[in-house]
Amino acid sequence: MKKGYTHDLIKWGKGLWMKLKLAKNSVNDKNESITLSEIAEILEKEEQKIFYFDQDNSHKNLVSLVEHFEEKGWSVYLKEVKYGLDESDYMYEVHIL
Repeated sequence: MKKGYTHDLIKWGKGLWMKLKLAKNSVNDKNESITLSEIAEILEKEEQKIFYFDQDNSHKNLVSLVEHFEEKGWSVYLKEVKYGLDESDYMYEVHIL
């Protein structure tokens, strides 16, 4: 796969089908996935939304998500949320308004 391929897809409007893993609600739950088009549909109904994404998502893909919605006129905030003492105990929070 070409370097930067996912970012290019989003930039040209084809990345709306890129899947991102949502964070689990509890330890026994399975990870659910969401696409950019599904996020856009949710935002049509609600004026703002906070999404929590699993750490398995690449930071580059989440930055692409931020850029995509900023180009559409939304304010988007991305941050890492630590929930434990271990370095690997984190998830990504994306607030779109």
